[in-house]
Amino acid sequence: MKTIIRIIVLSVTINLGAQNGDFVFPDDALGIYKGDLVVENSNGKEIYGMEFHLQPTDSLGNYTYKIVYIADGNRQERNYNLIAKDTSRGEYVVDENNGILLPAKLFGNRLYSIFEVQNSLLITTETFFEDYMLFEIVFSNTSGAMVSGATEEDVPKVTSYPVTVSQRAKLIKVKN
Repeated sequence: MKTIIRIIVLSVTINLGAQNGDFVFPDDALGIYKGDLVVENSNGKEIYGMEFHLQPTDSLGNYTYKIVYIADGNRQERNYNLIAKDTSRGEYVVDENNGILLPAKLFGNRLYSIFEVQNSLLITTETFFEDYMLFEIVFSNTSGAMVSGATEEDVPKVTSYPVTVSQRAKLIKVKN
């Protein structure tokens, strides 16, 4: 088991090193992106309009970070801020401007965040390219956790969570 974990860590490290070193976050990611959000769960699939805005503010290291969901012509805007904590280490914080702070980690051109709210574990990934971005959130209900392993000395206990909802979008950059 330890060998498998080492192989996974090594392959992730190699892949991160192979990414294009020319991408500078957040400068190269700034802009307004638009597209469709596909939401899938056990009941099927729904599609909503979506926008993502990442723009500079007057404060150094502070950016507007707005997510807009559009359903039946109604816009639901989530006005957050992205705050640079330690850019050399890829450390950022999404400030929801209501006391909720979500740490975010940048690897190459991907920004990750994991958090739990109301018995749901959410994993977010935003991958930025020159003229588009990929946005994804995966939900898991923590009350459905499954524990396995720990059957032998060298087999660790593993807690897994069933994925219940997937949200993903390819958003096209329409404005810098």
